[in-house]
Amino acid sequence: MAGVSFADEVLTYLPKLAAYAARLAGRRCVADDLVQDTVLRALLHADQFKPGSNLGGWLTAILRNCYFNEWRNYHRIQYGALHDESLVVDRPQEWRASLDEVQRELAKLPAGQQEAIVLIVLNGESYEHAATMAKCPVGTMKSRVSRARSRLGHQLAPVSGT
Repeated sequence: MAGVSFADEVLTYLPKLAAYAARLAGRRCVADDLVQDTVLRALLHADQFKPGSNLGGWLTAILRNCYFNEWRNYHRIQYGALHDESLVVDRPQEWRASLDEVQRELAKLPAGQQEAIVLIVLNGESYEHAATMAKCPVGTMKSRVSRARSRLGHQLAPVSGT
């Protein structure tokens, strides 16, 4: 793209980044923030981009990293709040308690397994596409998903005889 600035090239990827962010985040306001963070980081670190390489892939990796960093920080804060008795709210809905439990257990998984579960199970990505995004072999992605599912299944299994 002769005569086109790096910033202009980045902006051509906004629709794809917005769609990917929406799939990751599930909420538009969070997705919008992710895209903004991604563009800001890309522009701030433009010197790290290798001309001739895949700009879309580079931007997607930045977006994915922003998402997981925010996800980890959110759950770290949320987990801390669970131990503050003044913040505990009585929630009689069983499904909400189950969702909280799943989130806590998911947060305990290693980062690679968390990423694999989010990409494959929550976002519905193919193993091949998820492996490309995570920059690992397809077999590794399948293994991560399998180990994560196994661990979550074991941790979330109802306790019988109680």
